[in-house]
Amino acid sequence: MKTIKIRNLALLAISAMLVATSCKKSDFAINTNPDDVTASTVDYVTVLPAAQSYTASITATQWRFLQHWMGYWARSGSYQSEQTTESYQFTNDYQAGIWNNYYYNANNYNFVVTNAHAKGAGTYEAIARIMKAMDFQVLVDIYGNIPYFEAFYGTTYKTPKYTDDLDIYKDLLRQLDTAIVLLKDPDLSSTSVNPLIAVNDLIFAGNTTKWIKAANTLKLKLLIHCSTTKFVNDTEMNSYVSGIDVAAEAAAIVAEGTGFLGRGESMKINPGYSGTKPNPFYRAYRFDEAGNTASGGDISKANIYAVGTNNDGYYQYDGDPRVNKFYVLPTGATKHRGITFGEISGVDPNNVGNKLSSVYGTGLIPNGATTDAWILTSVESMFLQAEAVYRGLIPGDSETALGDAVRESFTWLGLTDAQADAYITGNAGYSDVDINADALSPTQAAGGMYTILSQKWFALNSIATLEVWTDYRRSDISYGAAVDYDPGPPVSILAGASPKIPTRLFYPQAEYNYNAANVGAEGVLDLFNPSARNRIFWDLN
Repeated sequence: MKTIKIRNLALLAISAMLVATSCKKSDFAINTNPDDVTASTVDYVTVLPAAQSYTASITATQWRFLQHWMGYWARSGSYQSEQTTESYQFTNDYQAGIWNNYYYNANNYNFVVTNAHAKGAGTYEAIARIMKAMDFQVLVDIYGNIPYFEAFYGTTYKTPKYTDDLDIYKDLLRQLDTAIVLLKDPDLSSTSVNPLIAVNDLIFAGNTTKWIKAANTLKLKLLIHCSTTKFVNDTEMNSYVSGIDVAAEAAAIVAEGTGFLGRGESMKINPGYSGTKPNPFYRAYRFDEAGNTASGGDISKANIYAVGTNNDGYYQYDGDPRVNKFYVLPTGATKHRGITFGEISGVDPNNVGNKLSSVYGTGLIPNGATTDAWILTSVESMFLQAEAVYRGLIPGDSETALGDAVRESFTWLGLTDAQADAYITGNAGYSDVDINADALSPTQAAGGMYTILSQKWFALNSIATLEVWTDYRRSDISYGAAVDYDPGPPVSILAGASPKIPTRLFYPQAEYNYNAANVGAEGVLDLFNPSARNRIFWDLN
């Protein structure tokens, strides 16, 4: 048991139109979707807020399976096994909503880019370029090679070719550069050519400085994904993918001078959430607009790895008060209880229903149904910066940068800087919290990157789980192992489950039906031991 000093740290109509339209069909045809918005029916001014609202919705609701895989959530013992998620044995259509929703969303941003450009509305165009780049970053990080340069061209490219994932990342960096140029142009960013931008930009109300910070943060995220780490006993080995000059790209961001999203500068929206039009995370995991218990929150409960069965999970092992912000205690209980991922229903009568900790903590929805919906948080941004400082990509002191990121995690969840400082001090010498910690033994990792990646795991629970999965894939980290906690995240114990978490997803079946030659050229996919041919390009482990 880890010995520490701290033990008990104590617009909505338009949006609805687009979202409803997207749900009419199970598949999104990249180039021939009959539900596409057109300039004859709506314009870029009204499409932007709807697209932003949709981004917030899919950000909040798309990643339940990763919450399970990364050791945060697990299925309640009240329900039968979710075979596909818990066995990692799934078909092409497993999580196809990611493909459909993010291409749909990117298509709407593409519409804004094209039509705003034609009108000289530079701020609208820049915002849409940034948001479209974010959508494609997600798609690449899930699928690798995908249709990109030939996407959204209608009948010109009925069966779009797949673009190499590395080349997409390269172009995303340039798209973000273009967005920054537009935002800095006094004529193109003028409110006179960007009608109603303060109202229709639900994220930053047309604040160009914050949008440049957002673009720089997304550029940094792409570069951090191109940075890999291996832990060989207590030796840390860092490297970078070939094809992108990570150091030069980072230097260009620094030279630009605006900086990154910092404390209190999350990308978030609130177009008027209420009990009848709730925040999307609240609606998915707490209560729907009719007041019914959300099925997502009823099925998913706390994972034993995170909270234990008697308040003895990884959060409590570090004396981490964030546990009470991510999870809600079982009814009438004073201690958290989680369930093992993949446990057969009915095995333990204590691992059912309201006897388990719930996953909709007050740190995530502090104002209930009216809480702002996040897209990219200041917390994630500051952890990206901490790693960049540690790697020497941007200036600063790595211990200070990491400490600031941890403090932002605490305050974002409704805790205080003082509580964060007590947590850091109380865990001095342990490499999951202390960046300067020595290895506990010759076979365990010291601080450094191990600390940064571990703290991202603690901080991004429910907030950015795709980023945590990406960290897991671009490193060979075993969470908890360096401080004598059970290594994780734990793989499913369901009979027949692979001993490895998948490294990517299959392409959806619709691609094999309608774009067979191009998707077929990607070869047979191996989700567990990916070859150089079909792994995500930054996955060097």
